[in-house]
Amino acid sequence: MNDELQKKVAEAIRDPKNVGEMADADSVGTVGNSECGEMLRLWVKYREQDGEKVIDKASFQSFGCETAIAVASLATELIQGKTAAEAMEMKPEELSGELGPLPPMKIHCAELVQGALRDALSPESQAVGQAESPAKPDGLAPTLRDSLNEGQAKSGSINIQFLDE
Repeated sequence: MNDELQKKVAEAIRDPKNVGEMADADSVGTVGNSECGEMLRLWVKYREQDGEKVIDKASFQSFGCETAIAVASLATELIQGKTAAEAMEMKPEELSGELGPLPPMKIHCAELVQGALRDALSPESQAVGQAESPAKPDGLAPTLRDSLNEGQAKSGSINIQFLDE
């Protein structure tokens, strides 16, 4: 990764935006694989604006590298005010925002965010607490840790691989 991109990622990581679960989310999207260690969950809340449903706010949790966290932070800001259709059309390079073009070895970070966004905005995800992601007793959608624990219970172990930066 070049020095300029490393600086931008470090700045985004110092003060990430919209980190954490959103209790009143209208939809939740999760993408990743507990076996490779990168997972991202994205919560979306809508509001009415000029007779259209637009994204009011979004938040995320991530088990991934710093670049994935930086892209998720920027993307949650970039999608505010967009309709679901507009946000779903965004390409990974658009979601990386002010980070600019990512090197080939980091493009998957923006694709991870795009996947979680598309999962959250798909018609099947428009209700929190789907059959495969039941809500917890406190009304919140399962966290990434819950998902990992569920994967561990099914397979007996989790293999997390740390990525070199």
